[in-house]
Amino acid sequence: MRVSSSEDPDVGEYAFGERVDEKATAETRRRSPGTDADVIIVGAGPVGLMLACELRSAGVHPLVLERQPRIRDVPRANGLSGQILELLRCRGLLDRFEAASAGPVHPAPRFPFGEVHLDFSGLDDPPLRGLSLPQPRLERLLEERALELGADIRRGREVVGIDQDTDGVIARVHGPGGEHLVGARYLVGCDGARSGVRDRAGIPFPGTTYPEVNRLGQVATPDGVTVLEDGFLDVPGLGRIRPSFVRTDRGVFGIGAISAEMLLVSTTEPEYLEDEDTPMSLAELGDSIRRVLGFDVPLGAPIRLSRYRSEARQAERYRDGRIMLAGDAAHLFPATGVGLNAGMLDAVNLAWKLSAAVRGRGPADLLDTYHDERHFAGARTMLHTQAQVALRRGQDSAARALRTVFLELFTDEQPLRRVGALISGTDLRYPTACSDRHPLIGAFAPNLVLRTGQGATSVADLMRPARPVLLDLADRQDLRDVAAAWADRVDIRIATTERRPADALLIRPDVHIAWAAPVDEPGDVAVDTLREALGRWFGAPRTAVAEFATP
Repeated sequence: MRVSSSEDPDVGEYAFGERVDEKATAETRRRSPGTDADVIIVGAGPVGLMLACELRSAGVHPLVLERQPRIRDVPRANGLSGQILELLRCRGLLDRFEAASAGPVHPAPRFPFGEVHLDFSGLDDPPLRGLSLPQPRLERLLEERALELGADIRRGREVVGIDQDTDGVIARVHGPGGEHLVGARYLVGCDGARSGVRDRAGIPFPGTTYPEVNRLGQVATPDGVTVLEDGFLDVPGLGRIRPSFVRTDRGVFGIGAISAEMLLVSTTEPEYLEDEDTPMSLAELGDSIRRVLGFDVPLGAPIRLSRYRSEARQAERYRDGRIMLAGDAAHLFPATGVGLNAGMLDAVNLAWKLSAAVRGRGPADLLDTYHDERHFAGARTMLHTQAQVALRRGQDSAARALRTVFLELFTDEQPLRRVGALISGTDLRYPTACSDRHPLIGAFAPNLVLRTGQGATSVADLMRPARPVLLDLADRQDLRDVAAAWADRVDIRIATTERRPADALLIRPDVHIAWAAPVDEPGDVAVDTLREALGRWFGAPRTAVAEFATP
């Protein structure tokens, strides 16, 4: 397979597909797939590229097909926040991302929640952290990593048809050289909100489109406007302005600083006042601000302008046979700042399960757990984003009372932390059918500081290879003996840590805990539940037991 991120449309055109013959028989169209790739990924945004990285780390060969000829320069998102940052740490990528960003991962002092601003600045360890990284730069970093690992990325290729059977998937791909058939074992739609993959698979996308019109502008900080150290803005003629939302009887205005050089400005109005098909201009944003506020606000040169209606939608199913959905193709949330976190975590959850299916190593129903877990996670994100809609939409006295109550609640630390964890996804615990109900099962593994015979390490360091790990924290030979039958798939590590949360942890490649042995649990119980968990997630044990390594 040829490795390329070709901007030249002719590079490798015949290396990965078969030219379409319109007279081809049905047998040709249903030929045995898998000769072109293990997995076709439709879409080279952050979700598709993250999936490609994870699949290559697991030894699976993805083919990424992207309709756009190159990475778009306009940032549709300005950074990462939430649990995905810890996942990147566990892959050894966070330092690399920080070096390319405006600064290191930082606590988010404030976060817009509907029309209420959450203020985390008074907390020693805020529950929400962020990384300022415009989406074009993020995509370049992920593409660079995917190519280093050997992924095949083809731009200027549009998937115009999909056909699947029990053996694989055939995609009809339109490119500069015409149409071609591309075969693979599986196909994943990472092709965004208007997903053609989702439509062709016939997967319903129920939900709501809200009638209000949102206008969003990322603009250069205009001359004379100063971003102060506390995030406030000093605006000539208006004085010192706090980053916030302002509601009038004509709509909502919002303003805040992305950096000293860039502002984020928004309006929400009850109906469209412009042609929906006309691209938004800076003048239109200025007119909307004037309608809402009754006066002008200075705006610098536009960096990104968009006009949209908020949508709350979730695919009825994330899997249809050999076709899967991830990212915006699977869910749309009616609030900003959470979509990338959710979509990239979809990719990480799916990748190790797909790789097991490709290699024939996982249990038969493993891929079904992708829908079960990530649909559940999407519903949690939908819960708080739709709550934000309720907070920002109403204009009557009841709605104002609701916002006032929320503001009062968020002055207390416990509700502030709880909502912060909900936004970041750090409170997520996947449902499990495991008979052992240890409180850590289903949660993201804590990044414990570990001591081994070779020195200090951490859970994040152990998870860099993206392989399952049995972490023995209490020198339990009985548990290691059980896991040895899965040593070809599960790494066994021995370490100690202060205040260990369990005697042992079985950590999946997506860094979620599949099983945990309570401290000092009787050996026979722990052995039985570990064996059950190993089979549940990683398939049948091998017959020949190999040696295992300790760090």
